[in-house]
Amino acid sequence: MKVFRLIALLGLFVFTLGCDDRVVYKAHEDIKDGLWYIKNNPEFNVEIEDTISRYNVYYLFRNTLQYPYYNLYITRKVTGPDGKKISNALEQLFVSNEVTGKPYGNGLGDLFDHKILFLKNYSFPKSGVYNFKLSQSMRQNPLPFIMSVGISVEKVETDVKK
Repeated sequence: MKVFRLIALLGLFVFTLGCDDRVVYKAHEDIKDGLWYIKNNPEFNVEIEDTISRYNVYYLFRNTLQYPYYNLYITRKVTGPDGKKISNALEQLFVSNEVTGKPYGNGLGDLFDHKILFLKNYSFPKSGVYNFKLSQSMRQNPLPFIMSVGISVEKVETDVKK
């Protein structure tokens, strides 16, 4: 019983250390069997209340070492609270060094986590729910060895209340 309590307290301690006041929203969607089909378009609904602060918005994705490409093309569609399209962008993300093949991101075993900035110092124009829809835009369908995709919305450090 004492061991269980110790583990629970340790887990709580680690959890509180991992909290970040800057993170407004963070979520990811697991890709079934690591096969990302073009028709699979994860959506993330982010509620923004503070339109004065500035935000950095990141792609989050996880791939295995077996991922066959050095890059990943993602199409991002953003819709505002009023239902109007804010952006529709195709972006190239780099997974590994093109020449050496050395993977980028933080790795553990054969899994690599990536956090790539796509909106810097962005100010949301209206309060409400913003919809971010992601799709893979590679030529291979399904795209193998992509384990999850998501986004993180974080207040810029100068805007975080201390």
